[in-house]
Amino acid sequence: MQDKWSLSSLPLKTDPETKTILKALPKAHAALAELKGIASTIPNQNILINTLALQEAKDSSAIENIITTHDELYRSELNLKSLQSLEAKEVQNYITAIKKGFVLISEKQILSNNIILEIQATIEQNRGGLRKLPGTALKNALTGEVIYTPPQEYDTIVALMSNLEKFINDNSLADYDPLVKMAIIHYQFESIHPFYDGNGRTGRIINILYLILNEMLDSPILYLSKFIIANKPDYYRLLQEVRTKDNWEEWILYMIRGVYETSKETIGLVKDIKFLMLETKHRIRNNYKFYSQDLLNNLFMHPYTKIEFVVRDLGVSRITAANYLNKLAEDDVLIKQKIGSANFYINQPLFELLTKR
Repeated sequence: MQDKWSLSSLPLKTDPETKTILKALPKAHAALAELKGIASTIPNQNILINTLALQEAKDSSAIENIITTHDELYRSELNLKSLQSLEAKEVQNYITAIKKGFVLISEKQILSNNIILEIQATIEQNRGGLRKLPGTALKNALTGEVIYTPPQEYDTIVALMSNLEKFINDNSLADYDPLVKMAIIHYQFESIHPFYDGNGRTGRIINILYLILNEMLDSPILYLSKFIIANKPDYYRLLQEVRTKDNWEEWILYMIRGVYETSKETIGLVKDIKFLMLETKHRIRNNYKFYSQDLLNNLFMHPYTKIEFVVRDLGVSRITAANYLNKLAEDDVLIKQKIGSANFYINQPLFELLTKR
């Protein structure tokens, strides 16, 4: 049973940066810097934003039990409406929300509540806004026991979100390391639980946008959802221990470890994508007169492509685009599949690289 406890505003009243936390930070910072560097060597950043956002959207939605298969997820990227289940559409909404949030913070250079509201509205495809009605409680899925009751009053939610907005954007309020601050922001947002739905997914997008705002990354390519899924009991336990035991150290260390491990894994994936692009580049350039960097980028923007995408990206006619793709399929560079009356073309090595994760 939860004690009579209420969520405090930020900054914290005690210094969260213990010696143990300070010792854990350099390794995570080094991994982030390495990821930022290796990502910058990919010629078109949208390749990473697209492919990694697809992975994140699937993993993040899985945390909230919205499961979709990789194959359906990638096909939904092609706007094949007949294939899109409700689950695939929800994941697509999440990808759209990531990209929209990235554009908005890049333009405005702040992470405001209006942007957070826009992200949640994109995920949920409605504009319900902040919770206005009491009754929200977080329960144990197995026992039904109430684990945590977030703030209930609308005015309290508004005040806490206003405080969080200031904390995110005004570094003079607390001189914390950005990774420490990200962990605190994530805890605070999930504890306010400001929306009727989509709080977890919105909170995980806030993580990456905050790192970009603080120039730790250039684009949204680091996602903690896979780490959280792999360590899900600890995630919920440590969130709750901050509330019940003021156990900030373990929670912050958990998030720092998540950044480190996810950075190292993403570095490996980016290197694999880069190697595969180089291999495919040589194969096409050495064997086909129609090679171009735009064509290569198109084939790596997502694991499936179609004639319309090549027309759009290369500025060629439909017949020319079809000739390019069909020739690559004949020679097993791509795999051609027909669905209904439409053909689409699979970059099988990229698909396998992304789905083995």
